[in-house]
Amino acid sequence: MENILGVEFPQYIRGIGDLKAFAKGLKTSAEKDCKVVESLEKAIALSGLKDGMTISFHHHFRNGDYIVNMVLDTLAKMGFKDLVVAASSLTDCHAPMIEHIKNGLVKRIETSGLRGELANEISSGLMDTPVIFRSHGGRAYAIASGELKIDVAFLGASTCDRAGNANGFNRDGDSSYDCGSLGYAMVDAQYADKTIILTNNIVPYPNTPCPIPEIDVDCIVKVDEIGDPKGIVSGATRFSTNPRELRIAQIVADVMENSGYFEDGFSFQTGTGGASLTVTRFLRDKMIKKNIKADFALGGITGAIVKLHEEGLVKKLLDVQDFDLEAARSVKENPFHCVVSGHHYAGSGSEGSAVNHLDMVVLSALEIDKNFNVNVLTGSDGVIRGAIGGHPDTASGAKMTIVTAPLMRGRIPTILDRVNTIVTPGSTVDVLVTEYGIAVNPIRQDLIEKLLGAGIKLNTIEELQNIAEKIVGKPKSIKYGDKIVGLVYYRDSTVIDVIKQI
Repeated sequence: MENILGVEFPQYIRGIGDLKAFAKGLKTSAEKDCKVVESLEKAIALSGLKDGMTISFHHHFRNGDYIVNMVLDTLAKMGFKDLVVAASSLTDCHAPMIEHIKNGLVKRIETSGLRGELANEISSGLMDTPVIFRSHGGRAYAIASGELKIDVAFLGASTCDRAGNANGFNRDGDSSYDCGSLGYAMVDAQYADKTIILTNNIVPYPNTPCPIPEIDVDCIVKVDEIGDPKGIVSGATRFSTNPRELRIAQIVADVMENSGYFEDGFSFQTGTGGASLTVTRFLRDKMIKKNIKADFALGGITGAIVKLHEEGLVKKLLDVQDFDLEAARSVKENPFHCVVSGHHYAGSGSEGSAVNHLDMVVLSALEIDKNFNVNVLTGSDGVIRGAIGGHPDTASGAKMTIVTAPLMRGRIPTILDRVNTIVTPGSTVDVLVTEYGIAVNPIRQDLIEKLLGAGIKLNTIEELQNIAEKIVGKPKSIKYGDKIVGLVYYRDSTVIDVIKQI
């Protein structure tokens, strides 16, 4: 064969196969490299979206998100039907989705959590097909493995250049729409057949750093607003002033200090409940007193963790999501505040994920039972009102998992014979801390010996349950219908529990 430049070569080479001849050199124009289209409708048309396909969203703006409602309204006007919504999480602001379920646009939902009016309606039997609930790591693994195939991802970004390099913050200008890390969106962008970025801020090329690179982006749409960053902060991410929660936090810090894992170079993650967040304050004092530094903190990052980092007490932050505006600021200012994808963070089937390097994790619970199984998804009335998040992922990976909960909420005991919905299996939970005492899972005799040796008083979980029931009595069982409204998947995509219609 001979190519256009006169170079001769064989048509076929054994061990390589057929060869193709060079025909012409192509020079890419700047116009071809620009992926910005004039409207969301145009981007949807270019994506090839059809009825019955799966679309995805991220929740980095949490209760301030505008993208989900904007996209669903547009799809409804365009006449789409029977779509599967695979959002990393859904919250109060997504109540308008109820109408899109009723009008046939949304056929099925896969998510980590539901809250507000949407959750109430689904708990009451709104949908014909059960919602699939996955942990953040389980969702990432399902997407990466192809089990959860995303046809079109609609992802909000605080900044994006003309080629599609997208970020959750603006390093050089207006930061009023910063959400920080785009860790959960990174998985969607990488594995979706088509990715559409929605942004209100198109910046000069190249937009760096870019957790979502141009090679993963097909279209860009400029919109007026993508979300309200003030909605990132919620009641779930508050510091506690409640004396009960302060006591729980102090006890947790004492358990961590005497666990055998509180050594120079340790690693940790704290959840977003009041007591879990407040632990970081007590932990700081102990780290300073003992001259101990942590190698890294992981997960959804808060301003409290950022403060430890900026004081030099935590060397590096691995950030999959920012829970307040201080964290969103830090991720663009601190070089060792690093964004990681949901798959890197907690993917259960990957070659390695960061949760497997955790020494200690502190998590909240709505309920826990005598076998240390934990519920963070449904309330004491059986209504869906929370999110799985990374709860089972971190509990599985950490060397020591501490669950915090008040012994009673109102007139309802927290410790039950069996939780309403199992999200995290008791085999991965090591310690329960309440304001009335500490219970260690009997399978962790090593921890029991260490804590008793340090003079820390322990109870059995049955003893704590008895204390609660003597005060408020034993709750009656919730009455459910036969219809299954939710399937709870463990991080390996096996069914760990079901949620029935209230």
